[in-house]
Amino acid sequence: MTTLLSRQDVERLLTPDVCIAAVEDAFRQLGEGKVPPPGILGMHAGDGSFHVKAGFLTLERPYFAAKLNANFPANGSRHGLPTIQGAVILSDAANGVPLAIIDSISITALRTAAASAVAAKYLARQESDTVLICGCGGQATSQLAALRRVRAPRRVLAYDQDPARAAAFASAVGGTPAMDLAAAASESDIIVTCTTARRYFVTPEMVRPGAFIAAVGADNENKQEIDPRLMAQAKVVTDVTEQASKIGDLHHAIDAGAMTREAVYAELGEVVAGRKPGRESADEIIVFDSTGTGLQDVAAAIAVYRRATAERAGSTFTLA
Repeated sequence: MTTLLSRQDVERLLTPDVCIAAVEDAFRQLGEGKVPPPGILGMHAGDGSFHVKAGFLTLERPYFAAKLNANFPANGSRHGLPTIQGAVILSDAANGVPLAIIDSISITALRTAAASAVAAKYLARQESDTVLICGCGGQATSQLAALRRVRAPRRVLAYDQDPARAAAFASAVGGTPAMDLAAAASESDIIVTCTTARRYFVTPEMVRPGAFIAAVGADNENKQEIDPRLMAQAKVVTDVTEQASKIGDLHHAIDAGAMTREAVYAELGEVVAGRKPGRESADEIIVFDSTGTGLQDVAAAIAVYRRATAERAGSTFTLA
């Protein structure tokens, strides 16, 4: 039988702590060379795009997951629909049986935030007092919730091109709306960029020594959030360097001639596995180029499938 899990099922079953632990373990396995690199296929479609991200992960048995996501940034204003929609198919990699079909909106938000939290655990300063969330859409709440599991900022600043959306998010999370991006960034120890921007908006002049930046929004070659000059000056850690060099902020830095792929300090898996140290000084600026990987999807899918099986949640059906 195949289990069908809705967005509500995932949000109830997959807590930030469970997702962070699953994603951290998956990156550790990647860093130790125990799993193959995840794969990606992307295609543009008019005002949006589709991508397929896939990965293997072995726990008590081998698993494979493939996620089909549609990403249409104008969906909200034009159609009243989410920007991201799709599904994750989780399979038993020993025999090919489809184990679950899972809503991808919730999986994507939770596993992306979990990766930022894992990166912050190893790369952000322990005494990080202020966090700035740039982009107060659907990803923002998950990002902040996950970050609060690994760091304890006293101040939360919220910036969005739509001031009303920044104000609403800030009110919901006990934060403060930021009208001046440069001023807010200069006060922040952690900056999370989770936008659909096509042109960078975080520059070296804005960022204080010791800042950690989780650059989340660039998940195709046309999206960009971080100034190539800042990428060149910072210690850059990627989720997967091969992927980031094609679709992430690293891709834009390479195209601008600001840095090379070889200038990347490490992949997150190498840091988690202890093959390379994370933060080495209080003053270094570190950018985590988070393009989102199939490894995170399979880790999150396994975690929520296990919880669903234990609680007999969701619905079941057969494709035969």
